[in-house]
Amino acid sequence: MDINNINWYPGHMTKTRRMMEENISLVDVVIELLDARIPYSSKNPDIDALAKNKRRVVVLNKSDLADAASTEIWSGYFKEQGFEVILADAVKGKGVKNAADAAMDLMAEKIARLKAKGRLFVPVRAMIVGIPNVGKSTFINKYVGKSTAKTGDKPGVTRGKQWIKIKKGFELLDTPGILWPKFEDREVGLKLAFTGAINDDILDAETMALELIKYIMRFNPEAIAQRYKIELKPDEEAHDIFTDIGRARGFAAKGGGIDTLRTAKIFIDEFRAGKLGRITLELPHDIKAMEEEAKKRDEEKIMRDLERKREYRRKNG
Repeated sequence: MDINNINWYPGHMTKTRRMMEENISLVDVVIELLDARIPYSSKNPDIDALAKNKRRVVVLNKSDLADAASTEIWSGYFKEQGFEVILADAVKGKGVKNAADAAMDLMAEKIARLKAKGRLFVPVRAMIVGIPNVGKSTFINKYVGKSTAKTGDKPGVTRGKQWIKIKKGFELLDTPGILWPKFEDREVGLKLAFTGAINDDILDAETMALELIKYIMRFNPEAIAQRYKIELKPDEEAHDIFTDIGRARGFAAKGGGIDTLRTAKIFIDEFRAGKLGRITLELPHDIKAMEEEAKKRDEEKIMRDLERKREYRRKNG
């Protein structure tokens, strides 16, 4: 499968900017959940533009699965942009209640001014956003202590918006998981696939596993060596490492090879479950290169469109 020609965008997840614009006008604070393993790739690029006049809290969820030192780097990166940052593990409830406290702290000065003008009760309303499978429903349920929001391990479980009273004076607007209308960045698409943010059927398991090996070899090769008790050779190809993993797990196939599908699924599942250790797949210094690549891709698209128009004019006078 040629990953460069994949349409990464899963159309059934489409949520329009109009929905965001309608909802964001109702709140004081925007709480954005990101996957701590891929904070840039799991960030909806529309949010910053739509929420530019709102107070912001960034929650680095699944921080238990991310490299701790890398998470600190990302935390500093977002704080420099003026965001409050919370580290969270929604499954265990770590950091969950801190998000509401941070949101209320951001509004404390405004609330005091309104009360000074005679407003006796000034509730804080926040909107929680994030791409599918980033853990929003688990985050909310852990906070309120019951299954207020639906949860699941499939992207896009939350179907419609709902207001949830978290505590006195604080209400949370839950919205469906949002992916941007179209994303064409190959690296972003891969990392969303690795972490389960988009459906697994967009990329076959063997190809996904090979690409994931390349990323882990860049950021934490020892994670593979230690998990599967294999010796990594200098400049070893991903395919050879993949074969070694299959053999180490005993997934032999007829003819001396390995069961590639079984090896791939196990490897991906173990990465997602944190069994390879705490791994982060991108850092802030990667952003510039990714943005430059996106700019180059946009420019190439403009040139292709112009050429198609010229060709059309030549053919049709």
